[in-house]
Amino acid sequence: MSAGTAGPSDSTRPPYEGERSVGQLFAAATADLSALVHDEIALAKAEIRQDVKRGVAGSVSIVVAGVVALASIPMFSFAAAYLLKYWGVPLGGAFALVGVAFLLLAGLLGLLAWRSFKKIEPPRRTIEGAQATADVLKNARPRPATAEERAALEH
Repeated sequence: MSAGTAGPSDSTRPPYEGERSVGQLFAAATADLSALVHDEIALAKAEIRQDVKRGVAGSVSIVVAGVVALASIPMFSFAAAYLLKYWGVPLGGAFALVGVAFLLLAGLLGLLAWRSFKKIEPPRRTIEGAQATADVLKNARPRPATAEERAALEH
């Protein structure tokens, strides 16, 4: 048996050079699993951070659309309507045309916000990594103890 591999325990023989105990192997496996989980969490944070930035950009677009739609209506509605009246459009029709123009502007800004939100994706690499880890853990089976190992544990 090569050094560094676990073999049957024999309480009468000294351990081989570099051979690790079951406790050491378990501790190493636990440390490796912990590192894997930490890496999966870090990947999830990185992917989610990117999607949060996209969500913030979309939210800013919605806020800007709302501010433009609300704050500009009183100022430019009257000015544009009276300009249209000056050009010969009846006053009621002038106000209606101005209202439609502002609705089109708000719709365009809303479309830009929707496109930003549409780019948000689930963290695919994190999901794939977590599924791969779960598959490995599902298929990991400890080998059964040999009769010699059971006998050594009973003494």
